[in-house]
Amino acid sequence: MAQITLGGNPIDTVGTLPKVGVQAPDFKLIKADLSETSLADFLGSKLVLNIFPSIDTGTCAASVRAFNAKANVLENTKVLCISRDLPFAQKRFCGAEGLENVITLSDFNTGQFGKDYGLEIGNGPLTGLHSRVVVIIDEKGKITYTEQVAEIADEPNYDHALAAL
Repeated sequence: MAQITLGGNPIDTVGTLPKVGVQAPDFKLIKADLSETSLADFLGSKLVLNIFPSIDTGTCAASVRAFNAKANVLENTKVLCISRDLPFAQKRFCGAEGLENVITLSDFNTGQFGKDYGLEIGNGPLTGLHSRVVVIIDEKGKITYTEQVAEIADEPNYDHALAAL
């Protein structure tokens, strides 16, 4: 369990992030076209997992925009933006913003990704949503970097995350 804050008020996650150096837990998430995808579909590419509570909040939207801007210069790297938002909301946001360098994935149907990665919010007003986390995974599926953002309203450290690539 990690303790984070929302507006300075303490809340907890249901677990802890996977450790750097371990194989990333597999996942099944829903793409914008409602098809299912898994970690295996991305093996061979470096991955930036930009994980957040909801694309309809300012900080979450800012992180998607920031990673979108940086993604087009990252060699052999895919940026996966993951939340419990419906795929329709994710697609609408990216379409309205003209964001084409990130892949949105939804954990709306089971929430299992949040549990498996230890980042689901366990109490407070955002219970059940994902906390703000960045995970970097190498081409073979090993985790090389994690950041659990301490305050949900803060953006992740983009420079540290991208340096881990």
